[in-house]
Amino acid sequence: MKLKVLVSEGEDGWLVVECPSIPGCISQGKNLQEALDNIKEAIEGCLEVMDERVKATGSKQMMEVVI
Repeated sequence: MKLKVLVSEGEDGWLVVECPSIPGCISQGKNLQEALDNIKEAIEGCLEVMDERVKATGSKQMMEVVI
């Protein structure tokens, strides 16, 4: 899966990274590599939480698609 992230400099000199496709998914790092590693971890956590919140009930089926 590929997701676009936005990188900006925070007020404290750290880099702030956010994933616009997942509202509220934000992280930071002292340098670019740390910021990117941290946002990957944050994205994984956000997706896990989203997956836990979605439950198939009745005649509904949970399916996955690859894009």
